[in-house]
Amino acid sequence: MVKTNAGRFFEDYAPGQVIEHAVPRTVSGGERALYHALYPARGALYSSDEFARGCGLPMSPLDDLAGFHVVFGKSVPDISLNAVANLGYAEGRFLQPVYAGDTLRSSSEVIGVKQNSNGKTGVVYVRTRGTNQRGETVMEFVRWVMVRKRDVDADAPDTVVPELSKVVAAEDLPIPDGLDFSSYDFTQAGEEHRWGDYEIGEQIDHVDGVTIEEAEHMMATRLWQNTAKVHFDATARPDGTRLIYGGHVISLARALSFNGLANAQMIVAINAGAHANPCLSGDTVRAWSEVLDKAETSAPGVGAVRLRLVATKGDAFKLRGEDGKYLPEVLLDLDYWTLMPL
Repeated sequence: MVKTNAGRFFEDYAPGQVIEHAVPRTVSGGERALYHALYPARGALYSSDEFARGCGLPMSPLDDLAGFHVVFGKSVPDISLNAVANLGYAEGRFLQPVYAGDTLRSSSEVIGVKQNSNGKTGVVYVRTRGTNQRGETVMEFVRWVMVRKRDVDADAPDTVVPELSKVVAAEDLPIPDGLDFSSYDFTQAGEEHRWGDYEIGEQIDHVDGVTIEEAEHMMATRLWQNTAKVHFDATARPDGTRLIYGGHVISLARALSFNGLANAQMIVAINAGAHANPCLSGDTVRAWSEVLDKAETSAPGVGAVRLRLVATKGDAFKLRGEDGKYLPEVLLDLDYWTLMPL
């Protein structure tokens, strides 16, 4: 009897499957400290219990993306162990803050499959949910991933491509209980720019860059218990390189966006996201943002801003070529909602 797990292949998935992912994880201040060590994260709400209490929360929560990485990482052995690449995201909502002491679990429902024309791989669509120890859903998101086939001669399954919303509506944005920015401390947050200072269509060059090293990427991927072979095994890709985990690029770009968006405190939704091109060790990542939309919320002093966050190895504000395709230096195109003081 084979006792090791070789992972699922494309032909092992069918719409309607629900997969409970193994190994619950209790998070602590250690995750926050390591997250801030791996990325230049400086958001005040995630750095200071006192600042968070001044904003109506009981304590400083774990960074939204740190919680995302934990939930995502749980799904990898069942969804993307044999992945070629994680392709994109949609319909993501951060429903509850994650605090030190919370225990996170993950489950995924297969909502679509589509074999690629080469017959060697296919795309699997899943909706992944993360829950805490009280059974509350803390986040959910759809992602699609390209997965290898075990048998290239296996019949292609019926194609099912889910219809996904292009954007989470402003009225559906989850606002944490008690959140109140009416006494927000702009000095301690690091910038004076508030919701009213940003205009739809405005673009912001975040100026700074970070060169990715192999060691930090490997540490991050292990921290999130992400076991995808392309991140660890140099023989898993034809060119002998280890692919940088896409979530590492997301967190790096989000942290770089502090310079110009220091008061974009909480991510509450991911509308869409694409890992446009591979990121490898030695790449220097820079970031720029574009304001796509704005909305008021029912929470006191709290506004919502919809942002496009682009991670690139090239110049700011360059995204696509004349053919409409992403430029080769673009690594990430992420569309998300964040909360900001009015």
